[in-house]
Amino acid sequence: MSSRLDGRLTPLELRADIPALESTAYFNTGASGPSPRYVVETAESYTERHEYDAHASGDPYPLAFGTYDEVRETVASFLGAHPDEIALTESTTDGINRFAGALDWNSGDVVVRTDLEHPAGVLPWERLERDGVEVRVVESEGGRLDQAAFEAAVEDAKLVCLSAVSWTRGTKLPVAELTDIAHRHDALVLVDAVQAPGQMPVDVREWGADAVAAAGHKWLLGLWGAGFLYVRSDLAERLEPTAIGYRSVTDSGATPFEYEAGARRFEIGTTNPAAHVALQEAIGVFEDIGLSTVSSRIERLTDHLKANIPEDRLLGPRSYESGLVPIAVDDAGETVERLADRSIVVRALPGEEAIRVSVHAFNTTDEIDRLVETLDF
Repeated sequence: MSSRLDGRLTPLELRADIPALESTAYFNTGASGPSPRYVVETAESYTERHEYDAHASGDPYPLAFGTYDEVRETVASFLGAHPDEIALTESTTDGINRFAGALDWNSGDVVVRTDLEHPAGVLPWERLERDGVEVRVVESEGGRLDQAAFEAAVEDAKLVCLSAVSWTRGTKLPVAELTDIAHRHDALVLVDAVQAPGQMPVDVREWGADAVAAAGHKWLLGLWGAGFLYVRSDLAERLEPTAIGYRSVTDSGATPFEYEAGARRFEIGTTNPAAHVALQEAIGVFEDIGLSTVSSRIERLTDHLKANIPEDRLLGPRSYESGLVPIAVDDAGETVERLADRSIVVRALPGEEAIRVSVHAFNTTDEIDRLVETLDF
C-alpha cells in the first residue's frame, strides 16, 4: 500500500517530501502536522481503488472492512496493544467523547481533570455537570502536578482525564504514576495522548491507563480524520456505548443486538477509510526513520532553541521533555503575524501573551536561528 521508497528514511529525506516546507519554516505541528507526499498519495490511491474499482466489482464494504482490520493491527502494534483494544475514530476529541458516553453517569459522580487539558478534555465534563456530575480540577504549577493534591482529588472519583504531554507547557506528565494513584482509589483513567505519538514512544501497557485517545494528524504527519481509541480489553467488554451503529454490533439485523468484542463496539458507521490508510502509512514512515532517531533529533533541536530563549521568556521546562516550547512575548497576535511575514509558522496560546513553538524532526537549526532572530529578544 505504501508509495514511499523501501528502506530506512532519514529526517532530512522526510523533510524533502513535505511540500509545505518548501516555502515555510513550520513550527506548529502541535496543532497540525504537514503531511509528506507519500502519505497523501497513499490516501489518494486508496480512494481511487475504493471509489472506482471496488464499486465496479460491487465490494466497497468488504474492502473497507478489511482495511479497518489492517489499520487496527498497525495502530495496536504501534501502541503496544492488541487489535481488539483499538477503535478507529475521527479525532482525539471523538475518542474522548465515545469513551465518556459509554460510562454510566449518575448525579454526584466525580470526574477529575487537570488544568493542563485541551478543550477536548474539558468540554465533555462540563456537559456532564449539567446532569449533576461534579468536575474537579487539579491545578498545576509550571506544567507540574502536585501528586498529593492529585490523590486528594481522585479519592472518590469515577474517572480521571489527563494529558500525556501538556499542550500549553510542553511538560511530560508521569502518566504511569498518576494512573497508579487513581487506580488505588478505583478511578478509571482516560489519557489524552495526542501530543505524544510521532515525537516519542507510546506504550499503553507501560502507562496502565484504562483508555487512551489520540490521532494521527499532528506529530505523525497524517491526515485529518484519523483518530484512534485504546480501551483495555476487560474494561471494554463491560461498557455499552450510547452512540451505536452497524459497526458497533456483531449482527446489525439481530434482535436483540450484541456489541462487538472489545473496543470495536466504539466504532459506529460508514466512514471514509482513506484517512486511516494514510495513518497506517504515516506510522510506517516513522517506523522506517526510527522513533529513537526522531526523538533524539527533536531533543537536539529543542535544546538549540531553548539555549537562545531568555530565562524570563521560557514558560516551559529548561530541560528537554517534548518539542513543545511556550515562549512569553509582548503581543502574541502581532508576533504570530510578524513571524508569518517571514514565512515562519507558530501559534499563539489562548488567554496569555505567549506563543508555542512546536519543534519536529523535519525542522533545521537554520530555521530555529531565523525564528530566534525574528523574535529579537
